[in-house]
Amino acid sequence: MVGSRQTLPSWIGAAASRVDFDSNVSSMSEAMFIEGREASPPQPHHSNTLSNVNLSFGERAVSASGAAVLSAILVNPLDVAKTRLQAQAAGVPYSSTQHNFSGRMSSLGPNAFFSDLRCSPYCTRGGMVGTGAVCPSDCFQYKGTFDVFYKIIQQEGFTRLWRGTNAGLALAIPTVGIYLPCYDFFRNWIEEFTSKNAPNLTPYVPLIAGSAARSLACISCYPIELARTRMQAFKEITIGAKPPGVWETLLGVLSPVRGSSNNFQNLQSYRVLWTGVGAQLARDVPFSAICWSTLEPIRRTLLGLVGEEANAASVFGANFAAGFVAGSLAAAATCPLDVAKTRRQIEKDPKRALNMTTKQTLMEVWRNGGMKGLYTGLGPRVGRAGPSVGIVVSFYEVVKYFLHQRSATS
Repeated sequence: MVGSRQTLPSWIGAAASRVDFDSNVSSMSEAMFIEGREASPPQPHHSNTLSNVNLSFGERAVSASGAAVLSAILVNPLDVAKTRLQAQAAGVPYSSTQHNFSGRMSSLGPNAFFSDLRCSPYCTRGGMVGTGAVCPSDCFQYKGTFDVFYKIIQQEGFTRLWRGTNAGLALAIPTVGIYLPCYDFFRNWIEEFTSKNAPNLTPYVPLIAGSAARSLACISCYPIELARTRMQAFKEITIGAKPPGVWETLLGVLSPVRGSSNNFQNLQSYRVLWTGVGAQLARDVPFSAICWSTLEPIRRTLLGLVGEEANAASVFGANFAAGFVAGSLAAAATCPLDVAKTRRQIEKDPKRALNMTTKQTLMEVWRNGGMKGLYTGLGPRVGRAGPSVGIVVSFYEVVKYFLHQRSATS
């Protein structure tokens, strides 16, 4: 913690808003419980802090969930672009299979002009061919973030940029049902223990409790995250076909490993739904640590400059700027772990998926692509994380500001 608390506006509680941003919907959960319970001693001259405003759980949940949902919807196209670039680097094909082209061509004749076999109806690069794909291969290769946007809109439709949003919104369940109560329990229990046995460790309790609760929530609801990544990574090639939803995607993951008459083996096969959970935890914990430690001093410095003259606009600006910088730095630092997470989640060979480790995946990416491979999708990942963190923290803090103002005037 840096910065003088004396220079902060009085409505800012003693606690800094601790947040877990890398998961779209669970991002404001720790902030909702940490208000008014910071391990550092209370400041007596700040009697009118926000923590003294009795914000109900419902008010905090609504502001946090609203911020997370807004962020998830606005930045989902960047998440899709990042996933497509990482999946392409892992070998996922985005063109129709050769036998589909050949079969349709033979039924229509060798001299037809196959406009419907182009990458999209608007592509002008298709032509008359005998036995091959109509469009050149680079029509199905993504060259960057904006190229992903252009080709998805042209080939699949504008709404496909929000592929997987429903799965992301479904991840609100761990926010309310698992993450918040577990954080509360872990924090109280560890604080009680450290205050008696190791007082010097008390300031680190929020980090420990938040990491433990985040890990539990991640493990509990990980199959939904797996479905979201697969929904974003794989393109529906069949013309007119509806892409699979969350349930159909999870059934597709299970189908290659089920079917045995042995009930125990069938039960073991469900492990494939947690493919890559270790990589996600390895990404989220350092992301949160970097984000918190960066966001906090920037936020306190900016709000300290405003002092008691703060209004909604300055609160929004200070928190958005701090969140944007912190989210961007944390996303860039953890990009290699995000690449490993995506590779493990899109692996279609069940045996390989269950046997690969995060370290092996990183080494494989390094051997095949070097440093460039480890940072595949860096642009859209940073472009997504910066605004996402900024939106989440600023939305939450502005709502908190208005709740304080309402309470102060009542």
